[in-house]
Amino acid sequence: MKGVLLQIVAGILGVFLAVSFLSGVTLRIIPGKSSFLGIPLTSNWQILILAGVTLGLFNFFLRPVLRFIAFPLRVLTLGLFGFVINMFLVWLVAVLFQEFEIQGLLPLFGTTIIVWLTSTVFGWLS
Repeated sequence: MKGVLLQIVAGILGVFLAVSFLSGVTLRIIPGKSSFLGIPLTSNWQILILAGVTLGLFNFFLRPVLRFIAFPLRVLTLGLFGFVINMFLVWLVAVLFQEFEIQGLLPLFGTTIIVWLTSTVFGWLS
């Protein structure tokens, strides 16, 4: 339980830092379209929390499965394919939330590094 909560907090903090410091990464409300399970979203912090929680849950539940499946590729690339898996998870969150926009490969790369760093720091705490 502690690990899930740490990954969620790391995801929220990572998305917040990426939006704050990287150009090309934005959170914005889409008038009339922004809702979650029928509940209208009216503020950027709501999108931030939802995107961060989703990213944290993906990192906790989905990343270990993807790492196991991609083990041969990770061995062949000396672990660098793990970064591709992390980029895929960040991209997946950006696809799921229209309000969370990453414009281009460089902002995606930067966002992935920020999320990886926050996850690593919070992983040391557990």
